[in-house]
Amino acid sequence: MGKIFVLMGKSASGKDAVYRNLLQDPQLDLKKVVLYTTRPKRQGEMEGRQYFFISDATYEEMRKSGRIIEERSYTTKLGVWHYFTADDGQIDLSGKQAYLMIATPEAFLAIRAYFGEGCVFPVLIQTDNGIRLERALRRERRQEVPRYDEMCRRFLADEEDFAEDRLRKGRITRIFQNDATLEELLKQVSAYIMEKNHGN
Repeated sequence: MGKIFVLMGKSASGKDAVYRNLLQDPQLDLKKVVLYTTRPKRQGEMEGRQYFFISDATYEEMRKSGRIIEERSYTTKLGVWHYFTADDGQIDLSGKQAYLMIATPEAFLAIRAYFGEGCVFPVLIQTDNGIRLERALRRERRQEVPRYDEMCRRFLADEEDFAEDRLRKGRITRIFQNDATLEELLKQVSAYIMEKNHGN
């Protein structure tokens, strides 16, 4: 049976770097699951790499047809943005393929409920808030039109989304600290994935 590893972390926690490196590891042989969003592309983002960027109309069509597994909506300074996982054929758990995706704790719970507890595993990356804020500010400065208000909204929303009581209730207990080198973090996360993928 296939497995799904759900990578989670607050904004600017380093999860994107972990995600890219895990997907490139031939030993892990992970296949990415791309989520959907109605938000505009950021500078440097590519269709189908970070997200499938869709219109509000396409989102409504997918929702009405029952293809949305889980979704989150955020009211931003630029309007309501939807992020969601779709039942679009990307995931086939009948074989031995392992999948990697990025999601929030709330999305993880919905994905686990949809596919089953025995095949969906959390991978939570945590980083010091001060480091995260510095990274987020550097990233925002590189944008053609920096949106510092949106950066702050994301930072504050993460405090609620990743609250300790929510993580505990969701049984998201395997936490990886991103306070050493990326290499050390990848070693720890890779060992966990190998154990869950081949140990069960």
